[in-house]
Amino acid sequence: MPQPAPNARQSAVYLLDQVIGEGRLMSDLIAAGKLDRLDPADRARAQRLANDTLRGIDRADRLLNRHLRKPPPLHVFNILRLGTVELCMGGDAHGVVNDLVGLVGRNKRYGNLKGLVNAVLRKAAEDGARSWNDLRLPRLRKWLRDPLVAAWGAGRVTAMERAHFNGAPLDITPKGDGALWAEKLGGALLPTGSIRLTDAAQVSTLPGFDTGDWWVQDAAAALPVKILAPQPGEKILDLCAAPGGKTLQLAAAGADVTALDLSPRRMERVTENLARCGLSANCITGDALEHTGGPYDAILLDAPCSATGTIRRHPDLPFAKDGSEFGELIALQSAMLDHALTLLKPGGRLVFCTCSLLPDEGECQVDEACASHPDLTVDRSALDRPGIDPDWITEEGGLRLRPDLWPDLGGMDGFYIACLRR
Repeated sequence: MPQPAPNARQSAVYLLDQVIGEGRLMSDLIAAGKLDRLDPADRARAQRLANDTLRGIDRADRLLNRHLRKPPPLHVFNILRLGTVELCMGGDAHGVVNDLVGLVGRNKRYGNLKGLVNAVLRKAAEDGARSWNDLRLPRLRKWLRDPLVAAWGAGRVTAMERAHFNGAPLDITPKGDGALWAEKLGGALLPTGSIRLTDAAQVSTLPGFDTGDWWVQDAAAALPVKILAPQPGEKILDLCAAPGGKTLQLAAAGADVTALDLSPRRMERVTENLARCGLSANCITGDALEHTGGPYDAILLDAPCSATGTIRRHPDLPFAKDGSEFGELIALQSAMLDHALTLLKPGGRLVFCTCSLLPDEGECQVDEACASHPDLTVDRSALDRPGIDPDWITEEGGLRLRPDLWPDLGGMDGFYIACLRR
């Protein structure tokens, strides 16, 4: 007999079990179809519940520790965490408690703990909401917090943690008139030209999605192409192109774009987005280190990195990773940058960027590249773009973006961007 389809809360707990217990990234789980049995609304709700729980897990554990003699098994603990966060964020106590008690009760392994879940969640419903906002701001895990404090100082890291806890609004890049689409969508036009929506419905139902008039892209992620300043007809290589927002920007500018990525599945998404937006690019699945095309007028290298700048959108990242891959990623970035420079025309320009908060994946890479290539210069003038604050420009001439910037506008992803010329 087929199992009944899971509901949003049950699926959210599954995501938590996989992220916290197995070190899986939520994006990988979703891409593998783990939420496909849900309808679109429940799928979105399951992701939201899991993300809210991961953002507030520090506070939830502090509240739960008041009512637990010892931590229960992880699956049950994650049910309690999800319920506590939902209750403290205004969820209906009757619905939350009954649903989660039923979830434990149906579990053959942990059904005997449904009384514990019932009692603890009822206590959380009584006192959690009153003390939620008085609890310490959730902190990054130690493996990441320590190097960030060393790089930016405790005060800035606390401000980043506040941005992470607040989450991220929806940013989009318009293909045409930004002011017009901001008005149509009820969004705000940001200083850099992106549009920000704070109460967005399901993306695919918004005006302009089906007609390809815009695409989802964080405001910080839209800046590398603006700094590259593509011109019509220029031959431009977009290395590590997926999911394709930058490819779309380049194509919309009229450039002759070659988009390359290692993952066939991710390149399918690039192709789909190009088709939806009525744009074209030469899409190649392959290894960036083996690409021999060119020479190119300009190259955009959004190198694989720790993705530590995207935590406000992806709060699972600090739980699914532990920093052990940093050294390998830094070496890969350096190799990619060296290879990309061989594909560039004399006098050409290359924008190197990473969605990382770690200087080793940004400022240090550019310093080392300039030391290794005496003919390489950093083009500071490329950063003279609308909305870019001169205070964001670093000593070596790159752009350092952090989640705590634009606090009154809702923050931005962490990014490092530099424009290099030969």
